[in-house]
Amino acid sequence: MANNIISLIDEDVVKQEAISLFSPRNPTPIETIFLSNIDQAVTFPVETVFFYETPPCSSTAGVAEMVRKAVENVLLIPYYFMAGRLSFNDESKRLEIVCNNAGVLFVSAESRFSLEDLGDLSHPNPTFHRFVTKFACGGFALGFVTNHAILDGKSASQMFQDLGSICRGDAEEIRKKSINNERSCIKSRTPPQIDFPHKEYIQLGKTSSLASSFTSQARNSPSPLIFSDKYTHRVLRFTSEMLKLLKDKAGIKCSTFEAIVAHIWRARTRAYFNDGDRDRESMVLFAVDVRERASPPLPGSFAGNAVITAFASARVRDLVGRPAWFGVEMVRRGRERVTPEYIRSVIDWLEVYKGIPATGGGGFYVSAWWKLPFGEVDIGFGRPKHAGPVVSGNDEFVVLLGQGQDGQGINVWIGLDKDKMDTFLSCVYQI
Repeated sequence: MANNIISLIDEDVVKQEAISLFSPRNPTPIETIFLSNIDQAVTFPVETVFFYETPPCSSTAGVAEMVRKAVENVLLIPYYFMAGRLSFNDESKRLEIVCNNAGVLFVSAESRFSLEDLGDLSHPNPTFHRFVTKFACGGFALGFVTNHAILDGKSASQMFQDLGSICRGDAEEIRKKSINNERSCIKSRTPPQIDFPHKEYIQLGKTSSLASSFTSQARNSPSPLIFSDKYTHRVLRFTSEMLKLLKDKAGIKCSTFEAIVAHIWRARTRAYFNDGDRDRESMVLFAVDVRERASPPLPGSFAGNAVITAFASARVRDLVGRPAWFGVEMVRRGRERVTPEYIRSVIDWLEVYKGIPATGGGGFYVSAWWKLPFGEVDIGFGRPKHAGPVVSGNDEFVVLLGQGQDGQGINVWIGLDKDKMDTFLSCVYQI
C-alpha cells in the first residue's frame, strides 16, 4: 500500500444522479418517535465508510444495485424511521423523529483510482465521502451518514450487519425483524432529581438555542466529522504486545480500554498543559453503554442512544507525576461511577440543563470504535479492508480503531496543534 494520503477531488469520482429510497411499510398515520435526553445531547451527523477488496474469481459490477435493492426493498421495513426526518417540536422544545417517509438519499459513483492509490485507509481523510463508489481495481467503498440522535454506535453497527445479512441472502429474517424505538423508558423523572454533580456535561444555555443550533448544524457536541486544518493529525499504532506492556506497567489488574485511555490521557495532558498549569484539572470523557447497567435493563432490540458520557479527572501534577496505575484507577472509577442511580441523575440533569459533553479547555472525548463490530460487516465479499468514521480532525475527539482485518492492536486517531503534537509524540510511546 502506498504511504501517501490522497485527497480526492470532484473530477476523481463520477457520481450518478442522487435518488431517494422509501420504506415499503412506513406507518400510517405518520408516527412520531420520542427522543430521550441522551439522544438530544448528541445531535451530530456521523459518516461511516467501509472499504472492500474484490475477492478472487468475483465481480463487483452490480454491487451498487445490490445495495440499493437491499435498502429499498428490505432494510427500510424494520428501519422505516431512517427514511423519516429529525424535527424540532416548538411545543415540547425537543427534537423528535417524524416518520414521514421523506426518503433516504442514495448515490452511486465510480472512481478512476484503485484502492491502492488511496494510500493508508486507516488515516483520517476528509475527502472519503459517503457514496457507494466502485474503484478501478474492482474494489469499492460503502458509505453511510446517520445522525447520532437516531442511532448510537451499537445500534448503527447492528443495522449495517442486517444490511450484510440481506445482501448475503437472509432477507426474510430481516424483513420480519422488530426494532424497539420506545425511548420513553429512559425519560426523565417528574420532577427531575439530580443526585450527583455532572461536570462531564456543559449547559447549552436557553432551550431555544437547541433548535437554532440544530438547524444551522453548528452544534458543539464532539463529532467524528469535524475537520480543521488548524490541527496536525496522527494515527498512533499500538500493537497487542504494546497494549500488554501498558497493562503490565499499570501494576494493577485492568482492561485494555482502561490502560490505553489512561495512557493517552496522561501523554495528552503532558502536551496540552504548561508548567504553570500543574494545579489545573485535566479531564477525559468516554462513553459507557447503559443497556445492562440501567434498572431495569434496556431491551436487547433497543435502537436509541444507550450510552452516557462518563469521565475521569485529576490534577495535572498528579496525573503526570504519579505512577501509571493512578490514571488507570481514575478511569476505572469513572466507569464504576455509572450506577442505575447515576444514569437517572444524568437523564434528569439533561432535562433541566439541555447539556452536551464537556469537551474543551483541555477536556477531550475518547470513542472506542474498536469495540463495535464495524469490521465484520460482510455484504457478500468478505470482511472490509478498513471500516470506521470518515474523519476525526479536531483536538477534542480521539478515536480508537481496530487494526484492519487481521490486526489485534489499536489505532489511535488524534489531532492537536503542531507544537502540542510534537510534545505528545515525544512521550506517547514511552511505555
